[in-house]
Amino acid sequence: MKAQSFIPPQRTLMGPGPSDVSPRVLAALARPTIGHLDPEFVRMMDDMKGLLQYAFQTQNELTIPVSAPGSAGMETCFTNLVEPGDTVIVCINGVFGGRMKENVERLGGIAVVVEDEWGKVVDPDKVEAALRAHPEAKILAFVHAETSTGARSDAETLVRLAREYDCLSIVDAVTSLGGTPLKVDEWGIDAVYSGTQKCLSAPPGLSPVSFSERAIAAIKGRRAPVTSWFLDLNLVMGYWGSGAKRAYHHTAPVNNLYGLHESLVILAEEGLENSWERHRHHHLALRAGLEALGMEFVVAEDDRLPQLNAVSIPAGIDDQQVRTRLLQDFNLEIGAGLGALAGKVWRIGLMGHACKRDNVEFCLDTLNRVLADLGAGVEEGVAVAAAQDFYASAPQAALA
Repeated sequence: MKAQSFIPPQRTLMGPGPSDVSPRVLAALARPTIGHLDPEFVRMMDDMKGLLQYAFQTQNELTIPVSAPGSAGMETCFTNLVEPGDTVIVCINGVFGGRMKENVERLGGIAVVVEDEWGKVVDPDKVEAALRAHPEAKILAFVHAETSTGARSDAETLVRLAREYDCLSIVDAVTSLGGTPLKVDEWGIDAVYSGTQKCLSAPPGLSPVSFSERAIAAIKGRRAPVTSWFLDLNLVMGYWGSGAKRAYHHTAPVNNLYGLHESLVILAEEGLENSWERHRHHHLALRAGLEALGMEFVVAEDDRLPQLNAVSIPAGIDDQQVRTRLLQDFNLEIGAGLGALAGKVWRIGLMGHACKRDNVEFCLDTLNRVLADLGAGVEEGVAVAAAQDFYASAPQAALA
């Protein structure tokens, strides 16, 4: 058998994730592998915990990266907190709220659905009505940043409602962590999960999570064992505890953790608030260019995620044809719509390392050229010109 090494093409990743990975993170991945119980690796684990606490804005002791992608972070929250017969109020305003519901049902829980239209945020009035109607509810679960639409729900208000009705909260922050304000302690979030491949700009494969003392008490006080051995936090806590003495649980993905550590160092160097502002700033430039092409956003302006832009596909334009041209001719990836929005929208990401002026202008220029070539009736160069006008007038124009 003749085997060859795989050399991937150099892409610009501006879809819903993964995002472009910083050269510093790629270099960190290539550092020498050491044992997952090596004292130096344990030291790095302690440092990682502090960096994750900063990113989540929390002092929660149980703040760790799960050794699997964001979906496993979701399952970690649900499998540890939901028991058979528990009532869980699940908010669905896109694909990923639906996955929460499936988790509840697979665990034998009772899902009470609060549904909002795709592209809309979770309605707090509907949530309060559901909490009032179901005093037996144990948990409120919702998506902070719905990746299928780019909608950002009011997590602070929703978590406050959960506490008022004596519920724990589970929050999906896969796309929000590092890119838009997320304040776990200030808002009182009980369980939150994210992913490394979005605004943290590390490779996929790890899921940062954080649990409050209330959540830990619920986990320790379960009536039945956690159904997943691998995700059982009663066991994982022994490995991700504090100090040098760790109980072996699993072989951690050592080099992937190097990469996440470096990405968190980069975030700390920039400053969390500066990262939030950078994402907002370049989103506004991208918005100017997309609107110059006649595109409409799925989400109302005040509810949009800056890092995930869902826009309507122009009439008469084939979704797949445009994305294929962008990928093959320009090595640019943007995302397709999911579920009810498949074939109707593009999802353009501005996440982490990819969120910069060069990428905004490159994306707008290539999209403008392809649409003009396909007869979309757009003037060549209009998108980049609109973005450049924004950069010339914006007070943060000195940002990269």
